[in-house]
Formats: sequence, C-alpha cells, structure tokens
Amino acid sequence: MLPAERKRRIVELVSADDGRSVEGLAEELGYSKATIRRDLRELEDRGLVERSHGGAVPVTTVGKEQTYGQKEVQNLAGKRAIAARAVEEITEGQVVFFDAGTTTIEVAKQAPKDGSMLAVTNSPRLAVELGREENDVKLTGGTLRSRTRALVGPTAESFMERTNFDLLFLGTNAIDSEGGLTTPNEDEARMKQLMVEKSARVVLVADTTKVGKRSFVKFADVADVDVFVTDGELPPRERRALENEGVTVVEVSPE
Repeated sequence: MLPAERKRRIVELVSADDGRSVEGLAEELGYSKATIRRDLRELEDRGLVERSHGGAVPVTTVGKEQTYGQKEVQNLAGKRAIAARAVEEITEGQVVFFDAGTTTIEVAKQAPKDGSMLAVTNSPRLAVELGREENDVKLTGGTLRSRTRALVGPTAESFMERTNFDLLFLGTNAIDSEGGLTTPNEDEARMKQLMVEKSARVVLVADTTKVGKRSFVKFADVADVDVFVTDGELPPRERRALENEGVTVVEVSPE
C-alpha cells in the first residue's frame, strides 16, 4: 500500500467509526504504531483528523464544515459505486444539474460525454470534468467558496431562479428522516434549496455516514427526494421512514 493510499484509508476508518486507536489502525492496516503515529501527525496538520489520546477522531461537528480536500479522500470506493448506479437515471436530451461535491464529481466522471445531455453545475471543477469530449456545460456563476469549491451568492442564485432542470444530482452533509437534508453553510443551503425547487426529479447521492445526522441549515425535506442512492444498508428505521415519504432507496455495494 502506497503512503498516500494508507493515509486515505486512515481518514476513512477514523471517520467511519467516529475515532480509532493507534493500536487498532496499526493492526488493521499492517503497519507499525510508529508509522501510524507519523501519519496521524501529518493528517492532523492537513486538517483531516484530530489526534486524541492514543488515536484520532473525526473533525466534523454540526457547525464545523469539512474542506473539499478532507471529503475527497473519504470513502472513495463507496462514492464510485454510488456514481455507477446514479448515472443510470440520466436519459437522452435531459438538462441535468450536478451539485458541487466529492460524490457528485464521481457521478460527473461516469456521466455520458457524448453530447446527449446539457450539463449544468455550480462547481468549476465539475464543469471541467463534464465538459470533456462533446458535452455542453453551463456554470451558474457566482462567488467561489474555497472550502467546498462551490459557487454561491446573488449571481448564482439569479441564474437558478430563471432556469429549470429535468434531473438533479444532489449532495448533502446530513440526512435525517425527521430533520430533512441539512448543510453547514447558509449560502450553500440556499443554492441547494433552489436546485431542488427547479428540478423535476431529484437524485440524492450520499454515503451511509450522512444518514441519521443533522447539520446547521435545512434546505429540503426528505419528501423532496425521488431517489436516494447510497453505499450500503441503511438502518431499518431510517429506510422505512424514507420510503414512507415516497423516496426510492437504492443501496449499492462498493467493489
């Protein structure tokens, strides 16, 4: 395992389990505790984990937003599996909006590039990916948030208010059957709210770590989602609650 892959796996394990010990990480990954400690020091310096006595814990709280770089290294296999299923929702001739995010960029990578859809996004990074080969791509414009690399603000909102979309691939920081879909930032919440309002069909793409959680600002109800594609089995209570609101839940398994 290359050092970069090992560190990415450490972040995934710490995030998935709400904290891991040095000893446990060393045993699972097959490296010395000294190597794991060095990795944790570097990951903390990069803001990807917080070290605790004897191990590390995730940096996320309800009011604290992870950076794009933090999220980019987490659960990559799960995000790719979600994307592979999500792109099946695209049909020829549609106008498709891709929300900014590290799961939606995986959807963008696997989306058709043959010009059969018009792609729209509030992410310059996704726009580059979507614009490969023959696709036409429109950007919302707006102010770039460095933390998430999403375009927000009055210019972006004005674009949203005068446009409509057949299909939306939506990301979220948290989804709760009672609390709805939430995110830490008010500007991004407003953009996501407009995405949902302006889309005929909403496909939520998020891994199971987001389920049963709540963040700062609500931007949509669970009932606003048509399809939820996730990377594993949901708790039975959460799945029933989502399905009772008319959401089609699709659980995929990472390879």
